[in-house]
Amino acid sequence: MTDPDLHELLEKLHTELERTEAVDERGNEMLRQLDADIRSLLKRSGAKAETDETILERLQDTIDHFETTHPRLTTMISEMMTILSNAGI
Repeated sequence: MTDPDLHELLEKLHTELERTEAVDERGNEMLRQLDADIRSLLKRSGAKAETDETILERLQDTIDHFETTHPRLTTMISEMMTILSNAGI
């Protein structure tokens, strides 16, 4: 996957996060943190990315939290987690 492709996928996930309304405070906090993670990844794009286990852990926690209430978001996050993991991020 090229850097522009990764950038595009991060932008799509960011847009989906902005549209998502959480049903509880924990969900809202998870979405805020995930949004910050995506912004950080977008700023780093083009630079050598290092593995960040905390981002992958937060992605998994977000998937677990939203999998029944927000299936579209869950699918996108799952795909993003796989792509980032494969990219060594």
